[in-house]
Amino acid sequence: MLKRKEFILGAAAGLTLAAAATAGGVINWPGAHAEPQAVNRITPVPANGDSFTPPPGAPSSFATIFDQVSPAVVQIDVTVKVDQPQGGAFTIPGLPFQFVPPQGRGGQGGDDPESRTTQGKGSGFFISQDGFIVTNNHVVADATEIKVKMSDGRELPARLIGRDPGTDLAVIKVEGNDFKYVSFEETAEPRVGDWVIAIGNPFGLGGTATAGIVSAKARDIDPSGYNDYIQIDAAINSGNSGGPTFDIHGRVIGVNSAIYSPTGGSVGIGFAIPADTAKTITERLMRGQSIERGYVGLGLRTLSPDGWEALGQPKDFKGALVESVTDGGPAARAGVQVGDLLVGVNGEAVANSQEATRRVGSAKPGDTIRLEVIRDGRRQTLNVRSGTRPSEEELNAGEEGGGSAAPGQAQPGQGETIEGLGVTAITPAARSRFSIPESVTGVVITNVEQDSAAARLGFQPGFVITRANDRNITSAADLRAAVAAAKQAGRPSILLFVRTPQGTSPVPLRFATSE
Repeated sequence: MLKRKEFILGAAAGLTLAAAATAGGVINWPGAHAEPQAVNRITPVPANGDSFTPPPGAPSSFATIFDQVSPAVVQIDVTVKVDQPQGGAFTIPGLPFQFVPPQGRGGQGGDDPESRTTQGKGSGFFISQDGFIVTNNHVVADATEIKVKMSDGRELPARLIGRDPGTDLAVIKVEGNDFKYVSFEETAEPRVGDWVIAIGNPFGLGGTATAGIVSAKARDIDPSGYNDYIQIDAAINSGNSGGPTFDIHGRVIGVNSAIYSPTGGSVGIGFAIPADTAKTITERLMRGQSIERGYVGLGLRTLSPDGWEALGQPKDFKGALVESVTDGGPAARAGVQVGDLLVGVNGEAVANSQEATRRVGSAKPGDTIRLEVIRDGRRQTLNVRSGTRPSEEELNAGEEGGGSAAPGQAQPGQGETIEGLGVTAITPAARSRFSIPESVTGVVITNVEQDSAAARLGFQPGFVITRANDRNITSAADLRAAVAAAKQAGRPSILLFVRTPQGTSPVPLRFATSE
């Protein structure tokens, strides 16, 4: 399980996500002058004199590289305003519980809830001589005050230049024109198995270096889909967020951003934002530009092989299922429908929902985006005029409202058992018993037969079936007809969209006669 890697001082509870950004190449940053930059740019010199060939075997020490690049790495201290409800308990960002301070006090600001604050820590690194610093968005997003502590002990106030929640990158700046800085690597791409060094501020312990290797590449761990993370096994922990990952030659290949952990601490699975992404985004932020992405208003999902098979597609089908369409959005106006299979964007095939999201996001607002979909077994192209993607906060706030699933009206009728599931229309009594919101339509599961395929999949009373394959479900008769149609088409299973208290998921249910 993944969770946003927080930067609050102290042990983070639960699972952790830290952001990693890597970019490539030497950047002519705005406001920096070419000649002075050449003086302070850190250009590590490999022991063997070769800029690309790694030293043979395991290095005897990382000390030389650390000595050369560590002056560019900084500790970031932030003051964050936190909510404090009446009674004194308040929530610290990233911790899944409320903290009740001794005698009703905590953080700073006395008894005034409006001024209640707490302190957070993260990492960052200079990317120009004149004071631009790269870090994570989640380190500085809610900060009311930012301070930077350098490796030589100096402490400087910093201001936010820009941030991009979509990639979890941010740029801050301190005043001055004589800072040692490092550069994103864009000429040599890291390989799985290459050595890496992470430097940062875990748990407030500034100047900490850890080493490991590139464990994997192109990891899709972020629902937003804008980062192909580099996976590393160098230890990163709470406070490493925003710090750099270097290769064996001291070149920045990533920005530390997330970890996978069942304990809250490092278990050797960390993630960094790749250099090419970080370079592109931070350059724009440094110029004062906002990050705008194309938007069509679709909820997409990549199905499992069994899920594709339930829809009559090959198990290795490449594409994304249109799970929801935002009412009145660009895609809705162009005629995209729930249940369409998105297989191409602007003439290029897409392998999954993440790739489709990136393709759409790379368009500019106002561009025409050509979406190739499969509907009722036929391919067709729909032209969608791109809108501007709302902020991550706006999208998250709108998740409960959701897009249109073309709901019908629930029909009265008796319940019945279909493929091991006892289902009935959602009555007012059922809504009350199972806490089903008024906005949810479908059939509610009232019973699950023992030893059935549905029981083995974990179906439970109170779950709601909202769709079956390409049909909206509002009654037991709708579900029975969808099952009959799937069997008549020779399919071994049916794809049910099941709402649980945790959200809605597609579940392929195999027919009893196919087991």
